[in-house]
Amino acid sequence: MTDSTENKQLLHLVFGGELESLENVQFRDLNGLDIVGIFPDYASALVAWKSKAQATVDNAHMRYFIVHMHRLLNPSEK
Repeated sequence: MTDSTENKQLLHLVFGGELESLENVQFRDLNGLDIVGIFPDYASALVAWKSKAQATVDNAHMRYFIVHMHRLLNPSEK
């Protein structure tokens, strides 16, 4: 029998957009956000995040983020 945590979905959202300034996270255009996707684990989300971050390295205002959706869906779990 496998451990139930092995098969548990730990969903992560990767998205990004251009910031208004480098001092805070305020996007210039919410309609222009790049929703990269939802990934089943942190490792695959990190691969997607790195790819997008490296592809936009020339734009200092462009930022990508990983959101731990599983923490939002089940806030009581650690």
